[in-house]
Parts: sequence; C-alpha cells; structure tokens
Amino acid sequence: MKFQLDQPEGVNNITRMEPGRVWVGPEAHERAVLVPWQGAAQAWAPATFEQLSREHFAPMLALRPELVILGTGPRHRFAHPALYRDLIEAGIGLEAMELHAACRTFNVLAGEGRKVLAALLFG
Repeated sequence: MKFQLDQPEGVNNITRMEPGRVWVGPEAHERAVLVPWQGAAQAWAPATFEQLSREHFAPMLALRPELVILGTGPRHRFAHPALYRDLIEAGIGLEAMELHAACRTFNVLAGEGRKVLAALLFG
C-alpha cells in the first residue's frame, strides 16, 4: 500500500521550517510572507503580530482564497476581527494558529485542492 503524499501539480507546499525561516518549495523566506495555494509566494509588510493593521489584510482579497491561515509566530494569538473585516465581508474565513501549525494546516488543505492562503509571521 502506498503511504506517500500525492502533491497536485502546481500547488504550493511548505517544505521546511526553522526559527525565522520557511521554505515554499525550494525558496526560503525570512520575513513575513503570503503563500497562496497556487502561484508565487510574496513578501508581506508586517514584521510582527503587533504591527498588524487592516491594510495588511487588503492584499489577501486579490488572491481570492476561500480560507486564510494566519500564522501568528511562535505562539497562538488572535487578531481582532476589525483588522480583517474586509475578509469577513467577502466571505473569506480566517483561522489563526502558531506558525508551525499554520504551515502544516496549509499543506494539508492545499494538498486537498482547497483555495487556501497562508499569511505567515515569524515574530
């Protein structure tokens, strides 16, 4: 019986994590990053969870995900709903979790063909 994960063609996969860095495929990212289920990962403006503002959630709308996984750094924190109100109004869900859990969850959902976006903060 096959126990190997099948990764659909053209779907992003977070392949490695270590303190202050994640790899999307072979590419390392050392700053906050948006990782869509397909297409290029892109730099994201906030450096820390405390710096999050409503404007930081605006670029997510253009990517048209059905769900955003917010990786809040080394510990689980909740963003105030006022920050992501535009996502709520667009019918886009948001789940917050610590960074490692966010990366694992992203990989599972993207591998299932879901239109998921990981918004990852390192600190």
